Amino acid sequence: MKSVFKYLKPYYGKMVIGFIIKFIGTIMDLALPWILAHIIDDIIPLKEINLIFLWGAIMLLCCFIAVWGNIRANRNASAVAQNAVRDIRHDAFKKVMEMSQRQVDEITIPSIISRLTSDTYNIHQMIGMMQRLGVRAPLLFIGGICITLTLDTTLTCVLLATVPFIVTLVFLTSKYGIPKYRKVQERMDDMVRVVRENITGVRVIKALSMSDYEIERFKTVNKNLVNQEINASQTMALNSPFMNIFLNVGLVCVIIVGAYRVNSGLTEAGKIMAFLSYFTIILMAMLMITRIFIIMSRASASANRLEEILLMQPELTISESLPVDNDAHIIFDHVSFSYENKKDNLSDISFSLKHRESLGIIGATGSGKSTLVNVLMRFYDINSGSILIDGKDIKSYELNELRSKFGVVFQNDSIFTDTMKANIDFYRNIDDERIRKAIINAQALTVIESKTDGINEAISAKGNNLSGGQRQRVLIARALAGCPDILILDDSSSALDYRTDAALRKAINDLDITSIIIAQRVSSVKNCSQIIVIDDGKVIAHGTHDELMETCDMYQQIAESQMGGDFDA
Repeated sequence: MKSVFKYLKPYYGKMVIGFIIKFIGTIMDLALPWILAHIIDDIIPLKEINLIFLWGAIMLLCCFIAVWGNIRANRNASAVAQNAVRDIRHDAFKKVMEMSQRQVDEITIPSIISRLTSDTYNIHQMIGMMQRLGVRAPLLFIGGICITLTLDTTLTCVLLATVPFIVTLVFLTSKYGIPKYRKVQERMDDMVRVVRENITGVRVIKALSMSDYEIERFKTVNKNLVNQEINASQTMALNSPFMNIFLNVGLVCVIIVGAYRVNSGLTEAGKIMAFLSYFTIILMAMLMITRIFIIMSRASASANRLEEILLMQPELTISESLPVDNDAHIIFDHVSFSYENKKDNLSDISFSLKHRESLGIIGATGSGKSTLVNVLMRFYDINSGSILIDGKDIKSYELNELRSKFGVVFQNDSIFTDTMKANIDFYRNIDDERIRKAIINAQALTVIESKTDGINEAISAKGNNLSGGQRQRVLIARALAGCPDILILDDSSSALDYRTDAALRKAINDLDITSIIIAQRVSSVKNCSQIIVIDDGKVIAHGTHDELMETCDMYQQIAESQMGGDFDA
């Protein structure tokens, strides 16, 4: 939890002020029973009404200071908790943005969502609770015992006899409770994953009449989460009843012993009344301490999960390398890569691409086409070989510098809830003229003109008010608006009709840009400068359309199945 607590350092001053205010308020609370005992035992026998009013006024002043101090300190605690957790959440999100895709895959997106939401909330509760009760509860407990020692040492010893039992109880429940709360958060990850999958694929689920199945699946993960929460809560819930038993047994013993002492003249009635008040204060303090341990048990599990993100070191480090004197724009030199370091997903891939050339990549689903793009943009580091852009190994580029060279449209790419213009600009402050050129080249002008508000038309979540072809053209416009050196279209024209697809390819060919087009349709890549056919992570053929029609049976079969005998389509 050390890396989480360091976020409290900027707020130490504010916390100290809060602790001082809380300390003063707590002292006032502790003073009230003592003043009451003093009034009963020492002031009332004097029969001086003015002294009674005076001490009554002092009690009212103590009450006012205690109430004001607690309110002020609690507001201060809430501000510190909010600001610290804001910083934790910000840095955790920043770390996620710096992670390699392999690290994201390892933690999983549902787990990241859970850590940035429910785990940070648990930390927020702990920081606030420690400031509100972390000072008050121990002060009430220790102060109450110290004052009772001044009132009656014998009765205090009776009370202290329960403390070892209470400490043992808190230790045992904390020891077994913290691991259980970590499992609760893991079950929470599972539920977030299922909810995320169902919300994302809700139309498919309804279309295939699988709602009942998904409801049962959610019921299962929800039940697992509830069962784990019950298990953890039952462990921690042992604190309160057993603590009440120990303290109430102690209270009964105090009353019995106190009655004998009053009857024997060894103590006074006012002190017994004060002692019972302090006993109640001590009881409440112990219940507060129990509550703190419960919150800390949950927060400790959450803090450990957040630390995994905050302490995670970036995998994609920058390494120096000598530039290569070559006129090629992109070079893949015997590149191999595996997601799980078992079977190669890319195996010995080699090709080079000059400026303004276009590369078409075609192959079966799962053959490694998108993986090739992932390693080119360095979302993952390759296992062997090298990838060069403009003669420099991509590992020698700063990540922002490297990725600024690309304009890319991925499969199932995201459109955000905003205007058409904002989705194309994507907060890059691109001027209107460049946006208009990108719209024209992406064949998206008809999409803009068909909307009531034109380029300022509001787009709903995930572009649900656009057709598939319209979404793809807006996404291609976004990629072109940044004037990239390299354009990557990963199966991003599949929803376009053949005429629009042909117009798009012609517009891209006229740009001063190197393009990589991944497609399922031969018509989308047939005019590329080079075409590679990938199967099971290997390049099985490389050449132009005409060359592949003569030398590659797989390519020929794909072309014939899609275009029949019309290879000029």
